[in-house]
Amino acid sequence: MSRTVRLRIRRQDGPDAPSRWEEFAVPHYPHMNVITCLQEIQRNPVDAQGKATTPVVWDCNCLEEVCGACTMVINGRARQACSALVDDLPQPIVLEPLSKFPLIRDLMVDRTVMFENLKRIKGWVPIDGTYDLGPGPRLAEKRRQFGYRLSRCMTCGCCMEACPQVNRRTNFIGPAALAQALYFNISPIGRSLAEERLEAIMGDGGITECGNAQNCVKVCPKEVPLTTAIAKLNGDTTWYFLRNWFQR
Repeated sequence: MSRTVRLRIRRQDGPDAPSRWEEFAVPHYPHMNVITCLQEIQRNPVDAQGKATTPVVWDCNCLEEVCGACTMVINGRARQACSALVDDLPQPIVLEPLSKFPLIRDLMVDRTVMFENLKRIKGWVPIDGTYDLGPGPRLAEKRRQFGYRLSRCMTCGCCMEACPQVNRRTNFIGPAALAQALYFNISPIGRSLAEERLEAIMGDGGITECGNAQNCVKVCPKEVPLTTAIAKLNGDTTWYFLRNWFQR
């Protein structure tokens, strides 16, 4: 007897449309992930009762847990659908869209706010032209390793989804943007904009909005040291404020 995978998916035809639940049963294959299930539904859009429906809309790109595009809530936890293996999940597998971002349709959301937050904290290294600048300055190994851990962020939105401070009542930029502010501030080249980044995260929706729930670091698929980064930024912003206050 062939095995099937049972899924329960929260669907919504658009941002202003009512939501509904649909259940599906798709054939089981060895080593399949949630994306495989969604592709099976796309190939044959029929629900568990045999009624024709529309293909489920979702987002994906790399299928290697690198791009963050396929992030959704799977069995109550924000994670990537590409690395969520069916055999490791209790059934029915419940799929929902991220709730902290504007919904586009079904499981697809708009994560633009995360990229706007990166602009706000100037998440880039300024260069003077496009010519070869030669080798960059050497970093102490301990700092290099810490910077690499921060650089693993893929802007997937898991930390935003898990953070209770990210909601409609606040403008909190979230853990990802804060960690990236520190990442560029500890870079010898990116440090030239350090004060501008500190100013940015000290403003409305910045680091003071963090409630220290620590949910972010628990759900981060790349194990970015988010709480460590926020703690370091708390110290940096405090010293920056005091220094400016005494220099008045």
